[in-house]
Amino acid sequence: MKDLDWDDLRFFLAVAAAGSLSAAARELNVNTTTVLRRIGNLEAALEARLFERLRSGYTLTQDGTRLLQSLEPVDTSLSSLQRDFQADSGAYGGIVRLSASDVVAGGLVGPAVPSFLKTAPDIALDIITDPSLSGPGGAPRVMNVLRDVDVALRLARPTQGDMLARKLCDVAYGVYATPAYVKKFGEINSGGDLSGHQVIAFSEEERPLGPVWWLSRAEKNAKVVMRSSSVATRMNAVFGGEALAALPCFIAQPQTGLVQLIGPDLVGNLELWLLTRADLARLGHVRTVMDFLIQHVSERAAALAGREAN
Repeated sequence: MKDLDWDDLRFFLAVAAAGSLSAAARELNVNTTTVLRRIGNLEAALEARLFERLRSGYTLTQDGTRLLQSLEPVDTSLSSLQRDFQADSGAYGGIVRLSASDVVAGGLVGPAVPSFLKTAPDIALDIITDPSLSGPGGAPRVMNVLRDVDVALRLARPTQGDMLARKLCDVAYGVYATPAYVKKFGEINSGGDLSGHQVIAFSEEERPLGPVWWLSRAEKNAKVVMRSSSVATRMNAVFGGEALAALPCFIAQPQTGLVQLIGPDLVGNLELWLLTRADLARLGHVRTVMDFLIQHVSERAAALAGREAN
């Protein structure tokens, strides 16, 4: 049995977080051969297979998951050391990494950046659009890519208790189409029956929450011409005039050339949550970004709830 090299655990954590050798190598600033060798050394020392090598990437085996869970408290403590000293220094500048979905980053956070820079000129935002973190789904655990972001905006209620979470608002959805589509296919009755209509639907991989659940039932009476998890893709396809789609009201309502056929009372909404870790929330620059996001979402409450007129 080989002796355990504790530095190999760092490579294990990087691959577990990134899901691939190449991404882990970039994170650690080494080549993929080094990462592969270090993982091999660790597996030999533990006499256990830690990863399944799939075409889509590296996924943890049962032994790998057990090791990850064992290392989690240690990793959390070590990653908190620098932040603890920074918090004690009272610094209010630096880079804050924010994870959000495309629609939240582009439609909600992006337009607020100029205003934020006026209030906090010493803080730079690094916005990462990552659907795996920011779309509907369970809250990510500490031992994944959330280690490398400070704040996440997520369109789903968290399901785990290892981080701080605050619900900011409900994001209302409606069904939208062009006037040309309505002229060709007609209106939708008050009950939301989509019989005779053509639909651009959500991806089948999305969790059945709010509008996803509603449309998955309603589309059974319609013709699904396309599916996409991207709001921008669905909206651009709607502009073609041959199909309708469920879209966030705050994105679709201001668009010239789109009309709302069904409102959020029927279609539903997704919950927008702000996530971080307790050690990060203590940092002045992270707290400043969190406070700004809370305030900005509050100011956009009417639009996000679908109450602003077109």
